[in-house]
Amino acid sequence: MGGAVSAGEDNDDLIDNLKEAQYIRTERVEQAFRAIDRGDYYLEGYRDNAYKDLAWKHGNIHLSAPCIYSEVMEALKLQPGLSFLNLGSGTGYLSTMVGLILGPFGVNHGIELHSDVVEYAKEKLESFIKNSDSFDKFEFCEPAFVVGNCLEIASDSHQYDRIYCGAGVQKDHENYMKILLKVGGILVMPIEDQLTQILRTGQNTWESKNILAVSFAPLVQPNRNDNSKRDTVGLPQCAVRNLQDLARIYIRRTLRNFINDEMQAKGIPQKPPPKRKRRRCRRRRINTYVFVGNQLIPQPLDSEEDERMEEDNKDDDDKDHNEALKPEEPPRNLLREKIMSLPLPESLKAYLTYYREK
Repeated sequence: MGGAVSAGEDNDDLIDNLKEAQYIRTERVEQAFRAIDRGDYYLEGYRDNAYKDLAWKHGNIHLSAPCIYSEVMEALKLQPGLSFLNLGSGTGYLSTMVGLILGPFGVNHGIELHSDVVEYAKEKLESFIKNSDSFDKFEFCEPAFVVGNCLEIASDSHQYDRIYCGAGVQKDHENYMKILLKVGGILVMPIEDQLTQILRTGQNTWESKNILAVSFAPLVQPNRNDNSKRDTVGLPQCAVRNLQDLARIYIRRTLRNFINDEMQAKGIPQKPPPKRKRRRCRRRRINTYVFVGNQLIPQPLDSEEDERMEEDNKDDDDKDHNEALKPEEPPRNLLREKIMSLPLPESLKAYLTYYREK
């Protein structure tokens, strides 16, 4: 599934294409997509395909097409502080983007059938927290993943404000999914080859809307053995943050607001300038006619305007090439710089930076 938009050269280029095609429509979703590089969730050797609008699968590891994730993120209508459950959480790519919107007081849970994929997701999450500058630009709700079949969730599990299922749901499991949702919540799942948004309007009432025609592999059915008791899957607990963690959140928030106010006072734009796109101009030709013997033969000749356009394009290409050769300066992490400049013990600075090394 995918191929709805042109391939990008990098993550930002892919997001530009998704915006242009109206798959990404809100700034909040756009910021989350730009903050998480899709290529980081690919295995080495497969990253060249990361910025194509195509699904990717290797063994048990799977990523849906970018256009699908875009529609899902928009349909979930995420807000800070909500609870989210990802059924079939896979690599954790979607859950990590969701965590950037939920913020530190949300709930972000995922359940995945394959234990090796959960380990892969935890590795990618740890790499994001320790290495990505985006982590310091957002207040993050860290995902918690468990191994299990999402059709075997314990009946006493809590309900969620937002739920996404990343596998095809059979009609007879539709009500099972709906019960996991709080009143007023939104469930997005593929059912009968349609990506569907379901809003729970009351204790026993729902509203449904088809979003997009899709093709998903169906949910894996639990192993049914009449001779053994069926195990249930317990979802992560909704833990209350301790005072020390709350202090870190509010200190980082205060410093981040201070940096933003400081930049605004100096007239420094907070958003990076848009990438310069290479101009593509079609070369036009003027047909002239010449006599060869008794025959009138059309002969294409370049016009002076064509020559000027070619020279301009050559200059642009040379400029693009020279800019590409310039070594890029690493982006400054202003929050980290501010924390490290504070007159605090090194151990406290390390705690405030989540023990990040950069």
